[in-house]
Amino acid sequence: MQINTNNLVSITEANQNFSRVARLVDKNGAAVILKNNTPRYVLLEYSQFQNNEFADDATIQEVGESIVKRHLEAFKELAK
Repeated sequence: MQINTNNLVSITEANQNFSRVARLVDKNGAAVILKNNTPRYVLLEYSQFQNNEFADDATIQEVGESIVKRHLEAFKELAK
């Protein structure tokens, strides 16, 4: 996941103005909530969460195979 700096929200702001953060997620698909200026939490639309391979009961082996399969060309290039 790439982080857009426009999607960064402090934990204080998220706590005090959750509806603004929800609108940000509706607009951009995700928000990164910072705690002590460090990314700590990610708020996603539920549909995005469902589409993520970590959302099901996949084993670590299955997730690893999926990642390698999706990024095989990049791994081959890195191995050179």
